[in-house]
Amino acid sequence: MKKTILTDIEGTTSSISFVKDVLFPYARRELPAFVREHANEPGVRHWLDLVQLELGGEGFSDETVISTLLDWIDADRKHTALKALQGMVWKAGYRNGDFAAHVYADAAEALPRWFDDGHALYVYSSGSVPSQKLFFGHSVAGDLTALFSGYFDTEIGGKRSVDSYRHIVEAIKHPADAVVFLSDVVQELDAAREAGLGTILLDRPEDYPTPRLGDAANGHVRVTSFADITP
Repeated sequence: MKKTILTDIEGTTSSISFVKDVLFPYARRELPAFVREHANEPGVRHWLDLVQLELGGEGFSDETVISTLLDWIDADRKHTALKALQGMVWKAGYRNGDFAAHVYADAAEALPRWFDDGHALYVYSSGSVPSQKLFFGHSVAGDLTALFSGYFDTEIGGKRSVDSYRHIVEAIKHPADAVVFLSDVVQELDAAREAGLGTILLDRPEDYPTPRLGDAANGHVRVTSFADITP
C-alpha cells in the first residue's frame, strides 16, 4: 500500500517567516475593520459568539471581542474562532493580490510528484481548513489544492494530542502505519507516533538555524528538505 502523507504547513511546506511576518500582521491590521463591517453576517457572527462564550457570556460588545481577538493574535493562541476569522481576512488579501503564499521550492516539486506516484496527500494545520485551502490555492507555485485529498484543523483536536491523529486516521480510513506525518514540531510528531503514524521532522535551516540533532529530534527521522524524503 502506498504511504499516505499528512503534512503540516508552517515550517514544513512553507516558511515560518511568511506566516509570522506577512499573514499574522495583515490579519491583525485588517481584522478590526472586517469584524465591524461583517459582524451581522451569520458566518461571521457564529465565530464572534464563540469568542463571547469563551469570555464567559453573551453580554460583551463586538469591540471587546475585537480586542480579545487581537490579544489572541499577539499571544499566538490557536483558537478555532480566531483561525476562522483570520482565514476570512486572508481570503480578501489573496483575492486582492496583496500577497501569495510561500511554499518551499522542494515542497512545490515533491508534492505533485508524490501525487502522480499515487500517494494520497492530506494537510493538518492549526490554521482553519478554509485558510489552508486559500493558502495552497494562492501559492507562489500556483494552485496546489487539487493535490490534496483532505484538510484537517484544530476542530479535530490539538496538534499535540494523540487522539487528534487517531481521529484523522479514522476519517481518512487508512491504517495508522500507512500514514506518515511531516512536521517541524517535535511534540506534534511525538503525538502522531504514539497514535501509530510514521513521522518525519522537517528541520529547515531557514526556520531552525540551530540543527535539532540527537536527543533534540527525539527519535524522529530528520530531514532538511522534502527532497530528502522517500515516501
